[in-house]
Amino acid sequence: MTAANGVKIISGMENTNNKKKFLFVSWMSLSGDFAWKVKEEGHEVKIYVDDKDDADVYDGLLEKVEKWEEHVDWADLIIFDDTGFGEIAEKLRKRGKLVIGGTVYTDRTEEDREFGQEEMKKFGMSILPNFNFSNFDEALEFLRKNPGRYVFKPNGKVADEKNLLTIGEEDDGRDMIEVLENNKSVWSKKIESFQLQKYVAGVEIATGAFFNGKNFIHPININFEHKRLFPGDRGPFTGDMGALMYWTAPNSIYNNTLLKMEGILAEHGYVGYFDINCIVNGRGIYPLEFTARFGYPTISTQAEGMTEPMGEFLHKLASGENFEIKTKKGFQIGVVLAVPPYPFYSEEITSLYKDASILFKNKTTMEGIHWGDVKMIDGVLKLAGESGYALIVTGSGITAEDARKQAYNRIKNIRLHDMFFRVDIGTRWFQDSDRLQSWGYIQ
Repeated sequence: MTAANGVKIISGMENTNNKKKFLFVSWMSLSGDFAWKVKEEGHEVKIYVDDKDDADVYDGLLEKVEKWEEHVDWADLIIFDDTGFGEIAEKLRKRGKLVIGGTVYTDRTEEDREFGQEEMKKFGMSILPNFNFSNFDEALEFLRKNPGRYVFKPNGKVADEKNLLTIGEEDDGRDMIEVLENNKSVWSKKIESFQLQKYVAGVEIATGAFFNGKNFIHPININFEHKRLFPGDRGPFTGDMGALMYWTAPNSIYNNTLLKMEGILAEHGYVGYFDINCIVNGRGIYPLEFTARFGYPTISTQAEGMTEPMGEFLHKLASGENFEIKTKKGFQIGVVLAVPPYPFYSEEITSLYKDASILFKNKTTMEGIHWGDVKMIDGVLKLAGESGYALIVTGSGITAEDARKQAYNRIKNIRLHDMFFRVDIGTRWFQDSDRLQSWGYIQ
């Protein structure tokens, strides 16, 4: 397929014998990239996006619907791409529909930090001391009586606003007290409850795997997210500016965290991706939080390392098949490309960049290019929505440096006014891998 501007879009339309009907359901514009990949493999795809500020996202790329419920009977497979759909997904499964998405239980493990930590402890994981509050004055009193270094984490949907997460830097907690004292009048209006978690030094690492309703399928995924906006882990927290990852056989981190959840996930019939973010050091593995859904841009970076068709993979997963994912050897890198106002939201700034064209020097391929909030108008790719989250660019290689080179070389092909991205995605590996090996967590 070739757009009017000459950009060649690689298509897998040859395999139409097993064509399925996929319905993607999203609160915000999250799953368009892999919905597009499923479409390009020859399947029928429809997508619903609830957020009206994202009404133009995927225009010209995907068939969008206004009421997803009207297309349930049409669909062979329904994909819910976020938390908050658990109750609906459970009802559809009981009706006999193939569904990828959460459950009431798994939604709660991510959205309610206190519950998530309780479940980790219940299933034998070593959790860090954490304290939950719904009143800022009570939290301040606690900090004054129990000085130490803490991490402030909001609960519920507001937890998605990563810029509110705060990591204390002073061992006596003075800086955290100052932050909460000076922000409590504003934060109390949007944060109903929050957690103070003891800080521990180490390597932040996540282990995740896809769950087919009965058990985790292999290989598992090990990934290192880069959550802050600027290189060197500076600036505000974002959802994720990019990641280094690799696929592997189960290891000690997986066996001591994620695997312990297999029975309870099977009991609730969860189908989808499940991830635990951890801090590890020479003393132990400390799980921090669950992700009970696809990650973003994680799923795009994972797709870079998967060698089987996405539609076939999703259908096998939802059908409960026990299979091994076909993956590349080595490493994958994903880099987020954005424009202002990302990672914040400003109607005035958004209006300056909305509809900006995304151009390519070499118009013969789209290898490693994944959609963010974009649309196709008259054959030209343009920014859409309000986030400024434009593209994810991926690369792979036998070594982490090979993967970095491929991803950043692909970025050189892109022209987008005021585009910014982190230039250090994956560089921590050279230090982190030495520590992880010395502690015996990886080989």
